[in-house]
Amino acid sequence: MSNRKNKKRFLHMSAIILILSMALLGCSSEAVKNSGDPSSESSNMITFAWPRDIGDLNPHLYNPSQLFAQSMVFEPLVSYQDGGELKPHLAESWEISDDGKEYLFNLRQDVKFSDGTRFNAEIVKKNFDAVLNNLDLHSWLGFIAKVAKTEVIDEYTFKLTLNEPYYPTIQELAVVRPVRFLGEAGFPQDGDTSKRIEKPVGTGPWVLDEYKVDEFAIFKRNENYWGELPNVEKIKVKVIPDAETRVLAFEKGELDLVYGEGVISLDSFKQLESTGSYETSISEPVATRQLVMNTNKEQLSDLRVRQALHYGFNKHAMVEGVTSGLEEKADYILPTNFPYTSDVDATKVEFNVEKAKQLLDEAGWKLSKGKNVREKDGKPLEIELMYNSAESIQKTMAEILQSEWAGLGVKLNIVGVELTTQVERFKANEFEMNFFSNYGAPYDPHTFVNIVATEGFGFREAISAYPNKEELLNQIAEVQRTTDEAERQQLYTDILGSLQEQSAIVPISYIKKIAIYQKDVSNFTFPANRDEHPFKGISVNK
Repeated sequence: MSNRKNKKRFLHMSAIILILSMALLGCSSEAVKNSGDPSSESSNMITFAWPRDIGDLNPHLYNPSQLFAQSMVFEPLVSYQDGGELKPHLAESWEISDDGKEYLFNLRQDVKFSDGTRFNAEIVKKNFDAVLNNLDLHSWLGFIAKVAKTEVIDEYTFKLTLNEPYYPTIQELAVVRPVRFLGEAGFPQDGDTSKRIEKPVGTGPWVLDEYKVDEFAIFKRNENYWGELPNVEKIKVKVIPDAETRVLAFEKGELDLVYGEGVISLDSFKQLESTGSYETSISEPVATRQLVMNTNKEQLSDLRVRQALHYGFNKHAMVEGVTSGLEEKADYILPTNFPYTSDVDATKVEFNVEKAKQLLDEAGWKLSKGKNVREKDGKPLEIELMYNSAESIQKTMAEILQSEWAGLGVKLNIVGVELTTQVERFKANEFEMNFFSNYGAPYDPHTFVNIVATEGFGFREAISAYPNKEELLNQIAEVQRTTDEAERQQLYTDILGSLQEQSAIVPISYIKKIAIYQKDVSNFTFPANRDEHPFKGISVNK
C-alpha cells in the first residue's frame, strides 16, 4: 500500500476518531415523532443526559450521529468483548482462508429488523456496498480500502474478499460505524446513504420512539429483538449541553445516570461520590494519555534528554492530584487490557531527579553557576509543549511539568490552542511536545501502530531519530499482513517495547470512563467497546 494512501486514510481518521474520543460531538436531525413532550413517562425507564443531540442515526456516517445511540439501534457481524475477545453477533461464525484474504460469514437465521423484515446475506451485501461506494468517507478504516469483492453465497452466507491479507479485519468489523446494518426501508431510493437515510431501521435491542431535536430522544425496547431483551422498557436521552447543569439535574433526581468521558468534572464526580447517596463505577482503562516528543527537534533528538524528562517528573503524584485518583499512572504506552499488549517488555520509569540530572549532564546540557536554564553550545534547553486549551487536565499537567522540569534546568513553554489547531499542528510537524491519547477499543493496538508509521500525522516525526526506525516501520507493515498468531504477538511485543524504550512517546495516565447513578439503578456495566452504549443489562426499580 502506498504511503500516500496510508496518509490519506489516517489523516481522515485523526479528524474523526480523535475528536470522537472526547465523546462530546454531535448535532441534530429530525426523525420519528417530533413531538413537544414525551407522551408517557414509563416507570421502567432510564433517563440520562448527553451533551449533544443524538443526530439522524445514519449507521454509515459520522457526526452528527452519536456513537452510543447508533450502537443501540444498529448491530455488527462481530462484537468486541472484554480482553479484546471477538465474539459472534449477527454472524454466528466465520472462516478465514489460509492466505488471510477470504472471510466467509455464516449469518444468524433468527434475526429480523425492527420493521419485521429479514436480516440475510442480501442486506449485508447491500450495506457493505453502500459503504464501499463512498470509499473516500470511510478509507480511514483499514480493511475498507482492501475489499476486492462482496458476495452472497446463499441466503445466510456472505463472503468478503480482500486484495491482500489484513488481520485486523474482524476487529474492525466490531466498530460502531460505518459497517453496521440498515434495513431495506431505511435506504433512500437511489441506495446512496452518504447523505441521508429514510429512517433508522436496525436489528438492535432499541428502537427510536420519540424525539425532539436538541431536547430529548426516547428509545423503546425492541420487543422482537432476536437476542436477550433489555431489562428496562425505555431509555430517555435528555440533551443538556452544560456539565454543571447535568450535575444539578442529577442531584434533583431528574436523571438516573451520568455516564461517559468528560461529561462532568472530576471534582463534581468526587463530590457526588462523597455524599454516599449514589452508586458510582469507574471503568478499566479505555486509553492512555501520552506525551509525544518530536525527535526532529534538535533538543529532543538525544535519547538521554528524552529519558531525563521522563525521569524528571513525579508521574504518580501528578496523576493522583490532577485526576483526584480517577486515572492511574501509566507504565505502558497502551493499556495492558488491550489485545497483544500484556506481554510488552519495557522499562518502567520511576521518578528520579538525580538520574534525570545525570542524563542531561551526559548529553552535554550543563547548568552554569548562577543560571536557571541548562545550555549546550550557547543554546538554552528550551522546549514548547502544546495542549488543548479547552481541556483542564492537559492544562494542569502542562503547568506541573513546567514547574518540575524547571528544577532540572529545563525551560518549558506551555501553549494552549484550540483542539482543531492542536490536531493541525501535530499533523504538520509544527510541534515540539504534544498531548495525545490513543483511540481505544476496538481500534487498538493496530490503529495506534499504524498512525505511528504514517507520514504527516505527527508520530512519524516523533520517531524520526530512532536508530531502529526502518526496522520498526517494517515490523509495523508486517504485523498487519501476518496470518500467524504467535508471530503477530511477537511483533507487537517488539514494536510497543521499542517505541517505549526510545522515550519519544511517554505514557502518563490511563483514561477511564465514569458512571454515577441513583440507588434504584442496578446491574450497570461498562462495555468493552469504548463507543458502545452501556444499557445491556441495566435495571431500575422505581
